[in-house]
Order: sequence, then C-alpha cells, then structure tokens
Amino acid sequence: MKKIFLSFIAIFAFISCTKAQKTSFSDEALKTNLSNLEGTPVAFSEILKKHNGKTTVIEIWASWCSDCVKAMPKFKELQASNPNVDYVFLSMDKTVEKWKSGIEKYELVGDHYLVADGMKGVFGKAVDVDWIPRYIIIDKNGKILTYRAIETDFAQIDKTLKSQQ
Repeated sequence: MKKIFLSFIAIFAFISCTKAQKTSFSDEALKTNLSNLEGTPVAFSEILKKHNGKTTVIEIWASWCSDCVKAMPKFKELQASNPNVDYVFLSMDKTVEKWKSGIEKYELVGDHYLVADGMKGVFGKAVDVDWIPRYIIIDKNGKILTYRAIETDFAQIDKTLKSQQ
C-alpha cells in the first residue's frame, strides 16, 4: 500500500511539473515560422520583437474550436478594458480560408498568424499546446507572466494585465 501511495505521489509530482509556468520560450518555439495574413513566413521570435516594450496577450485559437468561439465575448471585454495591451492571435486552423474567415466573422482585432502544422506540430509542442483557447501574457520586457491560461481564467488574466499598467 505504501508503494502505491508513493507511486501516486511521484506521478502527480511529474505531471504537475510538466504543466509548470514558464518565463521564456524555447529556442524551438522562437525559430518556428508562422504565416502572416499575406502568407509570408515569420519567425515567432520576430513576432515577439514586434511587440517588445508592450504588454502582450497571445491567444492560441481556431475557428473550429467551440470553446474559443464561446470565449470571444469575454476576450473582447478584456481587450476593451485593456486598450494599451497588444493582442496577437495564433490560429490552429487547418486552412488559410477558414482562418481568415474566422478572423472576419468574429471581428478579431490584433495581429494574426497561422500555425501551419497545428496543435500537434513543432510549434504546438514547443509551447505545450494541449487545449485551446490558450492565453499567454508577456510583459514589456519579454518575460512570460502567464504561460498557461484558458477561457475560465479571464479574471486572473485581467488582474495580471491591470498590474502591468
């Protein structure tokens, strides 16, 4: 019985550690190319540089994701109450057409990029995407403040953004 209990504790500790908050992106994530709206490949590191000096929220989403769509009104409220924050949308859509249609349909305001190989591809694995929508908050200095937030975490996301103003 004691061995089973200790095994359970060890497994729980391992799982907890794999979901830990990170404060920076891996080299693999930084060098991965995403596509901008014009279809040009852009390294994730360049996307981050574009927003250097600004608090930035990254939303990882897809137009086919029902939880993403359900969270959009709350996300728009977050944007309205935090207008000095930059917003970057990373789509896990399977086609450019669906991605662009989703941006227009849901009137998403911010910078937009497509992750061509989806949640289970190189970038998705590099940033530990296991659920969408997923939110990452980066401070003005490029440090990750929140690495793993989901649609039920809007109060905490808002509190974090307010603390950066």
